[in-house]
Amino acid sequence: MEAQDAAAGEGGETKHMNMIEAINSALDCMLAKDDDVILLGEDIGYFGGVFRCTAGLQEKYGKTRVFDTPISECGIIGVAVGMGAYGLRPVPEIQFADYIYPGLDQLISEAARLRYRSAGEFIAPMTVRSPFGGGIFGGQTHSQSPEAIFTHVAGLKTVIPATPYDAKGLLISCIEDNDPVIFFEPKRIYNGPFDGYYDRPAKNWKGREDAQVPEGYYSIPLGKARTVTEGDQLTILAYGTMVHVAEAVCREKGVEAEILDLRTLVPLDIEAIEASVERTGRCLIVHEATRTSGFGAELSALVTERCFYHLEAPVERVTGFDTPYPHSLEWAYFPGPVRIGEAIDKILQD
Repeated sequence: MEAQDAAAGEGGETKHMNMIEAINSALDCMLAKDDDVILLGEDIGYFGGVFRCTAGLQEKYGKTRVFDTPISECGIIGVAVGMGAYGLRPVPEIQFADYIYPGLDQLISEAARLRYRSAGEFIAPMTVRSPFGGGIFGGQTHSQSPEAIFTHVAGLKTVIPATPYDAKGLLISCIEDNDPVIFFEPKRIYNGPFDGYYDRPAKNWKGREDAQVPEGYYSIPLGKARTVTEGDQLTILAYGTMVHVAEAVCREKGVEAEILDLRTLVPLDIEAIEASVERTGRCLIVHEATRTSGFGAELSALVTERCFYHLEAPVERVTGFDTPYPHSLEWAYFPGPVRIGEAIDKILQD
């Protein structure tokens, strides 16, 4: 946990937090530290957000720093672009990642290009927060994983935490960054890690080192992967919820895998990926989003290009299916223990 060690001594006393509390703490820290930080979004003020990530912040900082908006994702993101160009650091919340599509033109045509179009005269230092992924039976309109759309856009950064500790440190770094960032929060692990079994409730974060979060300010640099477990049998690349599923599968199968939590997809820690795959000779990629043109395809291409002569088996992917997101069948849609286990067996047999 190199990044955590690097931040040791920063942030003061630690406190056990789940991911919701860690995100709230990050926003609290930045609102107190920088008067230019503004929070906006649907129901984030008085109500505190649909998942309570902004609870208490409007009462503490006032309605000019934390305020509700109309139900208009295009308007929310468009206003944030203007705020950033003016000199503020807006943090707009899109209530679910599925609702972000009306704001794509503002993100792609305006936020991502502003620095380049203005030759550096204007920037868009905005962090778009949004819960993403499945696990709550939200169906097609509350469960999508659209990260690959944003990793394709030059000028945008894409960040996905997998632990409370990382969620706070990465969010602080995003808010302080001068470029627009998409910060996706895996809602299935808001309250605890998830091992991928339908008949096992998600555990809470109690007793875990990665849930001991400094109460004060600290940051984790973007573009640095985290080594979750060390091993020499294969490398597993994952992010968000799938980090915990992969870890549970390897633990139950007794597989010594080196699991890398990518944490940031753009910028990507390709050096860590390359070093791990060269050491293990095998690579499995796991993500919840649909397979075709998912971010796993880019990872597979990069690993093949850079590590071809070190590979002892083809790169494998375990992903969501190329179907509209199912409601009642979402647990079959997830990359679960069975499919991940079969992929591991196939790689190790080659």
